[in-house]
Amino acid sequence: MPTIPTTPLRPRDAETAPAATETTPAATETPPVPPAKLTLEARLAATTAQMTLRLEYAALAHAVNTAHLPTPTTEPGDTIPLTPTLQPAPTPYPTPVAALLQRAHHRLLTAGWCAGTRADPSGALCLYGAIHAEAAGNHQLETSGMEVLMDTIRREFGDLDSIPAFNDAFATSRVPLRTLDRAALLADTRGL
Repeated sequence: MPTIPTTPLRPRDAETAPAATETTPAATETPPVPPAKLTLEARLAATTAQMTLRLEYAALAHAVNTAHLPTPTTEPGDTIPLTPTLQPAPTPYPTPVAALLQRAHHRLLTAGWCAGTRADPSGALCLYGAIHAEAAGNHQLETSGMEVLMDTIRREFGDLDSIPAFNDAFATSRVPLRTLDRAALLADTRGL
């Protein structure tokens, strides 16, 4: 056990030196005070501060990770579209009827598809309306396109009365567009 020095302390040392009567630190310490419960507002403020730090760290990490990517420059007054515009697809089919059906398919993708009417006020078309519009007055081409589309419909869905009846049987454009795409492939296979 260490001995306690018995030399008198100078006044300057007395302020910084421990008292001579103190034996062990545990004997004179007060028990720890339990942490006070935080109010809802204090917990929300702490959570907000923590989330702010996380978001700042994530923004910094994003900036560092994407610093090597080129950024497009825009001039004041440039107009940037909010939605991407669909560009006309090159016609993959060299035959006229297949190309007509492919153009009609693309028109429905860009202008929209509708049921119950040939064209609605927003410009969306039904299957018949898209083929008619893309034929541009060529009645023989239009008739050939309708025949191939009707053959495709009958192959997959059985005997139906007409293209408008087939078109109106669906609530979404998924099946009619897929059928029109298959009809274009069939027309190309037949060399039409």
